[in-house]
Amino acid sequence: MKSTITLLLLYGAFWFWYTPSGGPLSDEEIEAYLSRIDSAEGRAQIEAFAREDTGRSFYMLNALDLNELPGVVEGAPEGSDGQQLMDLYMEHMLPALLARASHPVFFGVAVGKSVEVVNVYNAETWDQGALVRYRSRRDLLDIVTNPDFRGRHHFKVAALEKTIAYPIETPFFPGDLRLLLGLVTALLVSLSLRR
Repeated sequence: MKSTITLLLLYGAFWFWYTPSGGPLSDEEIEAYLSRIDSAEGRAQIEAFAREDTGRSFYMLNALDLNELPGVVEGAPEGSDGQQLMDLYMEHMLPALLARASHPVFFGVAVGKSVEVVNVYNAETWDQGALVRYRSRRDLLDIVTNPDFRGRHHFKVAALEKTIAYPIETPFFPGDLRLLLGLVTALLVSLSLRR
């Protein structure tokens, strides 16, 4: 019985940590984030993204085309290629994501050219694709307005020949960790009660 309660408490703690609870961004929070953005273009993008906040978790869909000859990049070892620069960027990004209940859902290498391209220039070839889960827009903005992030973001910019990244929301995702760990927890509780 004690192990059952422990399992349920652990799952409950995970569920509350993993689930967004702050609601949509307030005007005060948005203004605070905007004050940390240097460029006018960056501020406009962040403001539009923030003001449309639903308070829900979301996914960032990424198409990546790596730069094969990025040249000299400040802070990177000489001769670094696009993948090595992306790895330097992810050394900061991954811990920042995981600390905020955010993480890559899947990542893969392109195995062919685009199957269909309509009214998009230079979108036939990509090297990689990824889907990243964010607990909330607040969590993403905490990361991108952090001075430590700005010190590493130039690695990503130099690593890429081109990219497209846009946020999507879905009412149900079968790969949600709350569902998967909930099923594992239910199985473990069931097994513990059989003893």
